[in-house]
Formats: sequence, C-alpha cells, structure tokens
Amino acid sequence: MYVGSLELDVLLGDVRSLKQKRSAVRPVIAELRRKFEVSVAEAGHLDLHRRALIGVAVVAADAEHVRDVLNACERLVAGRPELDLLTARHRLIGPEDESEEFLV
Repeated sequence: MYVGSLELDVLLGDVRSLKQKRSAVRPVIAELRRKFEVSVAEAGHLDLHRRALIGVAVVAADAEHVRDVLNACERLVAGRPELDLLTARHRLIGPEDESEEFLV
C-alpha cells in the first residue's frame, strides 16, 4: 500500500473576505474530489483572505498510480486562472518506509 499527499499553497485573485475565499476554494476542492476520487480539504491559511493551503491525499496499491494522480491534481490547480500556485509539496509513503504501527 502506498499513501501520497500533496500540499498546494495558492494565492487567490481579487478576494476581499473569507466568504469570497470560500466561494473560490470550494469549487476547486469539489472538482478535485469528483475528478480524481481523492480526499481533499482546505488545510491551512484559514484566517487569510488571499491564501489557501489545499491538502490532497490518495491511497493505492501502486506508487506510480499515486504519483500520477497527485501530478494530475497539481496540474488542475495550476491551470485554474483565478489561482496562482505558489508551491506544491509531494510526499509518498510506501511499505518500505519506516513507520510506527499501533493497535487501537
């Protein structure tokens, strides 16, 4: 099993309130969910009007599939004219990575 995450730090255009920010970010999140079947949420810069941190996560049996999906998500956000993609941070965790296991 491979788990991939993507952090997208975006700058919004002419946004003057948190309400306008939500109306700009919400459609992007919905499109990512619908198009790529990923988990996605606004995960940072919650109190800033013109910045948003969008977090994307995907789980798959194949590392290449995880990379492809995350790259496609990044391209979709980068192609939105109302957003400026400032940074994109990819992470991939696989079975060979050390992790702490615990029972609940």
